[in-house]
Amino acid sequence: MANTVIKAEVRTKAGKGSSRAMRREGRLPAVIYGDKKDAVSISVDRVEIVKQMNTGSFLSTTYDVEVEGKKEMVIPRDVQLHPISDWPMHIDFLRLSKNATININIPVHVINEDDCPGIRQGGIVNIVRHEVEFECPANAIPESIEIDLTGAELGDSIHISSVKLPEGVTPTIDDRDFTVATISAPSGLKSAESEEAESDEEHSVEVEATSQKSEDAE
Repeated sequence: MANTVIKAEVRTKAGKGSSRAMRREGRLPAVIYGDKKDAVSISVDRVEIVKQMNTGSFLSTTYDVEVEGKKEMVIPRDVQLHPISDWPMHIDFLRLSKNATININIPVHVINEDDCPGIRQGGIVNIVRHEVEFECPANAIPESIEIDLTGAELGDSIHISSVKLPEGVTPTIDDRDFTVATISAPSGLKSAESEEAESDEEHSVEVEATSQKSEDAE
């Protein structure tokens, strides 16, 4: 899939005064850096950036920034926001080479809940990690990682080793098989089980007491 193109203009003036004037004109100061090349100061359209930010995946999406007719593949690495209005004030774009890899947090989504016996029994999906950091090809960053719940029973844990990952995508934590999600019993079921256990324990105590009384009477 082709990257969204963000048109930019070279920024020739620096300083707070220049940046304020730029923002009044509906543009945002930004910089492109990385890939062992010189940093380039640019400005981008604020409306376009806000539109991209509203997708919810701005910081995990690659773009083609077009400057003076030339495109460079980038990924947003930092957005400075106004402390009161939360409007973007400045953006850092990391330049990416064609074969680059990048460490990035990717959201976790569960699928096939209808095929999960644990959920049919009243269980609840507990997402232990809503995001997981992966090393990915810069030109093939997945929008999300899918956790397949098919066949999962009450009390089961889904570990990262059982998750099918796209080609070239690997977790940055490689020294342990960490848990991504669990199928937990609902609180009502837990309470019922707890009460049943307590009832069994009380019954056992009563039986022991009756038995002891019978022995004492003899």
